[in-house]
Amino acid sequence: MVEHAGRVSVGLVQWQFQPLATFSDFAARVGALLDRTGDAQIVLFPELFTANLLTTLHGWQSLTPADFGLVARYTDEYRELFQTESQRRGQVILAGSHLVGDSIGNLNTAHLFTPDGNVRSHVKTHIFPAEAASNTGEGDSLSVFDLGFVTIGVAVCYEAEIPEISTVLARRGAELILCPSWTVTPAGFWRVRHCAQARCIENQVFYAHSSTVGGVGAPIPDGYGKSSILGPCDVAFPAGGLLAETVANEEDVVTATIDLDLLHENRRSGAAPIFTDRVRRAGFYRRYLDELLPGADRLDARPGA
Repeated sequence: MVEHAGRVSVGLVQWQFQPLATFSDFAARVGALLDRTGDAQIVLFPELFTANLLTTLHGWQSLTPADFGLVARYTDEYRELFQTESQRRGQVILAGSHLVGDSIGNLNTAHLFTPDGNVRSHVKTHIFPAEAASNTGEGDSLSVFDLGFVTIGVAVCYEAEIPEISTVLARRGAELILCPSWTVTPAGFWRVRHCAQARCIENQVFYAHSSTVGGVGAPIPDGYGKSSILGPCDVAFPAGGLLAETVANEEDVVTATIDLDLLHENRRSGAAPIFTDRVRRAGFYRRYLDELLPGADRLDARPGA
């Protein structure tokens, strides 16, 4: 596992749904928000913020959730926009997530753009039950991305609530987990926020959690939330684990600097060395494998699983 040293600046964009006339309107808003991230090395947009592009379609108010896959017609422009912005600004940009059409339906796909022109992706592996109404399928792979100065993982919204996902990402080297999110109730927001904080503590990682907020009316659900950069709760960090936070339910941008030296020192000598202690008694856990992974002996070993 590579340990990166130094400080990394992270910017969060909290996107507010507003009516759009054209893709150019969308691109202009993206550019204006990126301008506010300053010198951030990594920028995170929220989950499915591109659903806002549905408002450019004639008669969009008559759409149903089953039609949300229509946003995929903008995939090429979306990719070109963020490739250009990433290269021009020298920023790594996780451009939230976007519905991409596939033979099994729509895939909620997070796209990671890097200044060298590369595009990497992560397909959400656990959809929230309501996403089934948009004919959304699930991915079956977890990867980390070594950017040279930090290793990141991606957990899209509901994935933050599945502890095993962040555990796999952290064990594969993630120091920072990016969590684009779209929650439509206060309870939904706090589930993701509290779980993201728990993942920071149990894996001793940083989490960046970005929310889609506001609304334009049915059929697009209003977003509720606020965005934050979180870390472990220990003496080297703010006691509550909160490094930075946006205002709630308004378009906003916030940046913070994470210290990887502090993170790795915290894993070695923190008051609660949970990253190490979680595996120190692995043999003990194996006695309870059926409770931890029910039916594990019968699971299919699918490629990429």
